[in-house]
Amino acid sequence: MAKFFESENGSVEQSAKVLIFGFIICLIFAVYILRLFSLQVIEGAVYRKQSQTISSQVKTIDAQRGEIFDRNASMPMVINTDSFAVDLIPAEIPSGHYDSVTSRLASFLGISKNEIDRKVPAYLRRSYTAVEVRSNIPFSVISNIAENITDLPGVSWRSKPVRNYVETGSISHVVGYVGDITKEEIKVMYNKGYKANAIIGKTGIEKQYDSLLQGVQGRESRTVDVRGHVLSDAPIVEPPQMGKNLVLTIDMRIQELVEKALGERVGAAVVLRPSDGEVLAMVSYPFYDQNLFNDDNAAAQYNKLATSPNNPLLNRVVNAAYPPASTFKIIMSTAMLAEKAFSSAKDIECSGRVDYGNRIFHCHQKWGHGKLDMKEALAQSCDVYYWIVGRDYLGVDKISSYAREFGFGESLDIDLPAQQSGFVPTAPWKERRFHQKWLGGDTMNMSIGQGYTLVTPLHIANMVAMVANQGKIYRPHLLKEVRDPATNEVIESVKPQILHESNIDESVWREVQNAMRYTITDGTPAFPLNNKVVQIAGKTGTAEVGSLDHWHSWMACYAPFNAPVEEQVVVVVLVEAVNEWEWWAPYATNIIFQGIFANQTYDEAVNSLPANVRDVIRSRKHTRGRAE
Repeated sequence: MAKFFESENGSVEQSAKVLIFGFIICLIFAVYILRLFSLQVIEGAVYRKQSQTISSQVKTIDAQRGEIFDRNASMPMVINTDSFAVDLIPAEIPSGHYDSVTSRLASFLGISKNEIDRKVPAYLRRSYTAVEVRSNIPFSVISNIAENITDLPGVSWRSKPVRNYVETGSISHVVGYVGDITKEEIKVMYNKGYKANAIIGKTGIEKQYDSLLQGVQGRESRTVDVRGHVLSDAPIVEPPQMGKNLVLTIDMRIQELVEKALGERVGAAVVLRPSDGEVLAMVSYPFYDQNLFNDDNAAAQYNKLATSPNNPLLNRVVNAAYPPASTFKIIMSTAMLAEKAFSSAKDIECSGRVDYGNRIFHCHQKWGHGKLDMKEALAQSCDVYYWIVGRDYLGVDKISSYAREFGFGESLDIDLPAQQSGFVPTAPWKERRFHQKWLGGDTMNMSIGQGYTLVTPLHIANMVAMVANQGKIYRPHLLKEVRDPATNEVIESVKPQILHESNIDESVWREVQNAMRYTITDGTPAFPLNNKVVQIAGKTGTAEVGSLDHWHSWMACYAPFNAPVEEQVVVVVLVEAVNEWEWWAPYATNIIFQGIFANQTYDEAVNSLPANVRDVIRSRKHTRGRAE
């Protein structure tokens, strides 16, 4: 009996275990069924959409960059040229044939196989992702590849526009150039929508307004399997949108005139409208051809330019700083009159020297100018007059203050990606920098534009503009309009912006203007600036560099004198000391004014100047001097 009950109890326990196990199995199946129902019915739409996204292979279609025009907006200075890029999908090359296919492709492209191997490393060779092997490929090469495409599995090509700089020469510093985005740039610009294969502006307008010029890339999507193999021949295409067209303030006729007037001399020249800050011409020599950067050896071309003597990549109008020399006497005259520090009618005796401390300061006129008032001192550029006014009547604090009033020592905020602020010294600065007290000799040097003061040619142009405009400086700018590439409709026009407005009395400006006009008619530049077409007002400057045999030559002017400011232009020319000395800046300035106001080319302008001036111009050599 005991055995019977024992057997019966064991059977019951075994049955209970079976029931429990069966329940667990049913529960698991129920959970799986519910989960499948949820995936297919409740969340099916979401996963189907995700599945389609995962199975879509998307290629970008490059957008054409906007074109760039001069102020007349008739013919573009920068366009896009149809070109091609060759891609390689490594996984479409049959096993064992990679080396033979890439070697053959390299021969068509005129590059080494190692270059393709660098772009398609071993870990990518089973990938269905297209790799760009080379860009800027002419149609003739594409034709050869197409004729041999059966021997080139995995090879394809696509249209990829290339930047074509129609206008080269000195405009290169204004327009700039484009290039492949670098790893460092992508880290900064990724959040702005830039991708790893983007072409971006590197310098000039191309960089400053890259976001406007870029356009919007198109997309081409196809259905692929999990390995990326194309399953559908019918792509879905979203066309690209071209970037905006830009119209600059530059007048290419004037730009070419200024370029030829400066000649092959290391230096810079700028033409500015004082009434609104528009830059009509900006020339820096030496310059370069932006189309060099379209080649595959762009890096080598860049290194060659970057290491070249006198740096052709440098825009000397805004990125190089120089002593202002005697052009600074315009600021000194304004400060003296505005502060009533010294009467402009009162004479100072120039004997050709000033003894101060243990030094002798020599005027450029060694035997002296005699007695001069302010007008004569500015016209003859008498150093003695301004040494005494600066040291005894103004002082460093007031001189520094008025220099800043004219915009010196500050960025002029022109629409270029880089620019020098220049420098205006003060007594506390010298004590911090050199642990030396500011001396009267420092004030004397500063009073004639020597010493520590540094400016760009654009600073000098704004200084002259402030006189012409009687105390008002506008922000210099190069962009005039933004236009729709399809309709040519003006989307945005750049409005003049006041950079600084002085409260100096109008009578002060009129007296300085008259003194600048007298400088041209009766002063040191009277001969080279002899002009029958337009009345000019201005000031020369010669900055000593290193020794008495090396001088920067400045000419800073505006014209027509006494015309409404809306009709006036400012011209500033700088010829660096590396050139053979020929005092070229005033002659170049005269040619520029003649060409602008007589609507003439360089040759026509030279031929129209007075015979004695023309003869001197023709005798000057248009050589590079020590530029190279």
